[in-house]
Amino acid sequence: MQKILSALACSTALLMAAAANAQDFNPAVVFDMGGKFDRSFNEGVYNGVERFKEETGISYMEFEVTNETQREQALRRMAREGADIVLGVGFAQAPAIEEIAQEYPDTKFAIIDSFVDLPNVQSFVFKDHEGSFLVGMLAAMASETGKVGFVGGMDVPLIRNFACGYEQGVKYQSPETEIIQNMTGTTPAAWNDPGRGAELARSQFDRGVDVVFAAAGGTGIGVYQAAADAGKLAIGVDSNQNFLHPGTMLTSMLKRVDVAAYNAFKSAMDGTWEPGLRDLGVAEDGVGWALDEHNEALITDEMKAAVEDARQKIINGEITVVNYNDKNACEY
Repeated sequence: MQKILSALACSTALLMAAAANAQDFNPAVVFDMGGKFDRSFNEGVYNGVERFKEETGISYMEFEVTNETQREQALRRMAREGADIVLGVGFAQAPAIEEIAQEYPDTKFAIIDSFVDLPNVQSFVFKDHEGSFLVGMLAAMASETGKVGFVGGMDVPLIRNFACGYEQGVKYQSPETEIIQNMTGTTPAAWNDPGRGAELARSQFDRGVDVVFAAAGGTGIGVYQAAADAGKLAIGVDSNQNFLHPGTMLTSMLKRVDVAAYNAFKSAMDGTWEPGLRDLGVAEDGVGWALDEHNEALITDEMKAAVEDARQKIINGEITVVNYNDKNACEY
């Protein structure tokens, strides 16, 4: 009995110490334009940090950027207030993180969608072109008109890479299919303009498009609504958006920013965090496509087999999906 009591006392002490250590951990996240409930990129990150919170019981500091001047202020404030790790969401935060990480060399930083080469920064980038290739194949197979569309958010190389991969997937599956492509704008406001997204989608539908892929953050919500209203098909992005309009959401191009966010916090807490670049594609399960109860009626066995075959060929190196940022392969 004495041994049992001693073991229980030891276990209790260890649990109390672990709890105390966990409470000492202070993570922070700075969401970018569009807000954490954009149902897309930011919300994917939100889901990841919420998973961390639920599993560990540790709260996190957060800030939602509403204008460009706030990024640097928010990141610096998080570091100044003692955050153990500060996660910046989106490529636009890279310049601020590069500056502030040097001011706070003992603080860990992480960024999603860009690379900052510093000894206290962990960078997550994604092979968006590979995931877009797969949904491009699905778009080509689902189209009855031989015309598919793409609506991008802010006109930057990152979004051009989505479009480039999508075009390659469409043409791989159906060389004769036409692709109509529009960008929403050239400022950060392009990430959160559903009205403009709907307008661009309707214009494409008028030109014969019957499947449209939106890589546009919150702007995509307007694209999906326009597709539902017109009885056309839409493809979501970043998070699984199939649930938004079951029956007209063909699929969603998954970008596992939730996993990146969770891993950044978790590794910083448990001592396994390391700086450097993590480049996540199909082989790393960093990008893919969504199949669930909301779109299974739209995806035939033939479509599933074709996309799975292409996915394996990408992993094996039999298919090389060109990155727009490397070779500027897709011109518009």
